[in-house]
Parts: sequence; structure tokens; C-alpha cells
Amino acid sequence: MYTPPAFREDDPQALRQIMRETRLATLVTATAEGLMATPLPLILDENEGEHGVLYGHLAKANLQWKAPVSGDALVIFSGPDAYVTPSWYAAKQEHGKVVPTWNYVAVHAHGPIEFFEDEARLFDAVSRLTHLHEQPREKPWAVTDAPAEYIRAQLRGIVGLRLPISRIEGKRKMSQNRPEADRSGVAAGLAGSERNSDRDVATMIPTGPNHA
Repeated sequence: MYTPPAFREDDPQALRQIMRETRLATLVTATAEGLMATPLPLILDENEGEHGVLYGHLAKANLQWKAPVSGDALVIFSGPDAYVTPSWYAAKQEHGKVVPTWNYVAVHAHGPIEFFEDEARLFDAVSRLTHLHEQPREKPWAVTDAPAEYIRAQLRGIVGLRLPISRIEGKRKMSQNRPEADRSGVAAGLAGSERNSDRDVATMIPTGPNHA
């Protein structure tokens, strides 16, 4: 991932937060058949390894897990993003030398991938993933709420994946390279948008003279 110094995110806690908050990631593997990619919900186990370990599952009918992988796999976590119009820049009124851009947050996690079919490991992986997304609910649903035979049948239709993260790249492009007045204009413009994602990005724009 191309990451100029102004946009590089190296803080481990910030990187993990981005991965935790990304509801759907993209698993990419290089194979003899070419690149293969699958959107997946994943869970990050921060207690394993230096950078953590990712767990998830694929449909058994998905050919990606059967294709031998060349090198490490890549998981892309895409955070909030928003289009930035040059009309929000104070510099537009001053000299007009401005162009559109895009603000966004992204993390790329690399590592060797393992696929597994063991029922106990699969049950653990789907249970943990379910708990992650159900726990905010007033009455969380659990895998054990369904009939055991039904769950066993469902598990036979998937394969698990485990990816120990060996390398991680983070990028937080939030107008840090613009003067303070331009950043303030971008934050105000995005805050007034009808799009929830735009308003999320507005809260992430750094303010103050030290970020120019």
C-alpha cells in the first residue's frame, strides 16, 4: 500500500481498533489461477502472536480455499471514507490551485493462511465471531441456541481460516497535508453531509496548526 509519511498509521492500538471496527474485510490470495478475493467478517485475536491472529470461515463451495496460495495472504480492512471537494478549501478562494481527493482509513494485514475443517475448531471460530456481533444486542443470539444437529450440518458446509499476522500496514488519510484552514473547511463540509460515513470522517479530521 502506498503510504506517504503524513498518512502512515503505525500505532498498534489504532491499527487493531480499525480492524475490530471494520465489519467486513476482504481476503486476497495469489494462486496459479490468478488473484482470488472474498469479502468476509473476521475476528482478531489480539492475544496470539506479535500482531494478532485473524479467524473466519469460507463456504466450502468457495474455490479460494482449495487453490494453493503463493506467498502470504492479504486481508484488507477498509474504514470510513469520503469524497473531498476542493470547494471546501480556503485555498480555493486564495489561489484556486486545488483538486478533489478522497479521505479514508485502511489497514493491510499480511500473513500465512491456514484452512481447516476440524469441527471443534470451526465451532469455536463461528461461536466467537457470532458473540462479537451479537453482544451489543439486548438479547444476544448464540450458536448453541440452534439445534446441535443443525449446527453440525451447517459446519460441514464451511471451512475455517486462520491467519497469523506477520506484517501490517496502516493508512489514515485525513487531510493532514492541508493547511489548518483547509482542514477546517473539509471537516465542516463533511459534517453537514447526509451520508453517515461522511460525518464519521468529519470527526477524524485533525484540527490545529500542528497538523499542517
